[in-house]
Amino acid sequence: VQLVESGGGEVQPGGSLRLSCVASGYIFSVEDMGWYRQAPGKERELVAVMSKVGTPKYADSVKGRFTIARDNAKNTVTLQMNKLEPEETAVYYCNADVRPSRNSEINYWGQGTQVTVSS
Repeated sequence: VQLVESGGGEVQPGGSLRLSCVASGYIFSVEDMGWYRQAPGKERELVAVMSKVGTPKYADSVKGRFTIARDNAKNTVTLQMNKLEPEETAVYYCNADVRPSRNSEINYWGQGTQVTVSS
């Protein structure tokens, strides 16, 4: 199974970016799927995650500005990020709990995509 992210880049403060991630490979189903980020010198932190049935969970710092969405048929997750702030500069990672079969579950990470918020 591979998770491939796209959509990172550089944006000015207050700007927007949209990240996408697609899971491919031998997949029976995908459970939780979402996004984490890691800034230089800091620990990786949860940004947003969505369950298979569509229940979202957001970090308090992004509520009202970021929106997570999933397409279960395509095994994709997107993150719309609005009103970005310089301190949100980080590598953003896609994460997914994948079931290769009904009775097993494995956690996967994408390779990460850089988001830079700078004037």
